[in-house]
Amino acid sequence: MSATPENFKAGFACFVGRPNAGKSTLTNALVGKKIVITSSKPQTTRHAVRGIVHRPDAQLVLVDTPGLHKPRTLLGERLNDLVKTTWAEVDVIAVCLPASDKIGPGDRFLVSEAAKVAKTPKVALATKADLVEPDRMIEHLAEIQALGESAGIEWASIVPVSATSGYQVDVVADELVKLLPEGFALYPDGDITDEPEETLVAELIREAALEGVRDELPHSIAVTIDEMNLREDRPEDKPLLDVYANIFLERESQKGIVIGHKGARLREVGAAARRQIEALLGTPVYLDLHVKIAKNWQTDAKHLRKLGF
Repeated sequence: MSATPENFKAGFACFVGRPNAGKSTLTNALVGKKIVITSSKPQTTRHAVRGIVHRPDAQLVLVDTPGLHKPRTLLGERLNDLVKTTWAEVDVIAVCLPASDKIGPGDRFLVSEAAKVAKTPKVALATKADLVEPDRMIEHLAEIQALGESAGIEWASIVPVSATSGYQVDVVADELVKLLPEGFALYPDGDITDEPEETLVAELIREAALEGVRDELPHSIAVTIDEMNLREDRPEDKPLLDVYANIFLERESQKGIVIGHKGARLREVGAAARRQIEALLGTPVYLDLHVKIAKNWQTDAKHLRKLGF
């Protein structure tokens, strides 16, 4: 670790928002590398992934929580508990309110919950700014201001941002850093997340499996890694990482959707996941995928434990 410069700031910021509000895409844009899975399906994040932004003047650790929602299953309840525990432990809460959507009951519920964490400063982010005209953005910013007032929150700042186009991503980083305490760096230089590699690999496989499947499946997919090792007897300049993974579904009837005609869909999933894993780890990968059934795992405490929730 290099010496910490004077007035160096370090701390935790957490993105909150309804499912699919752009939290994961923004985390990846700030860190500059894909560490959180993104998907057009809501509720894809299940871990409080930490992304680490290194700057000469600060270290900003981003905690990406699942979207807070009214839970329908035991998994949903566990995810909500995780969100609230995280909020109480961070230095700043950034609420993501997509400019492309009207502020709705879900946002109001979320902001009223965030207001209960009274001591933590809050920033409002008007995400997906690239999707709206300037007039709509002005309207949206006024709505955000009013939303804060009605919940008794004084926003430290309100920032329009687009993670996809890069618009004002650096401004978001500046605003979050302003609110961090002074202190030493919390992680070594070069670290971009504290998630174990196996968790990241499992998440990339789950993302690939989610793409293009029908709407009834997103919550029903869980991935576990059985084994992940560099293959022995390989020359040093030609490493190969062996990954053996299981895709768990809740019902037999879902198997056909994920495997596809003559296994075509599963091969696509494997190829897409392998490319992402290789890009993340910088090593060629041999990926072996198996599809298994864990009946109704989202409502079964034993299955949830086994799958890591």
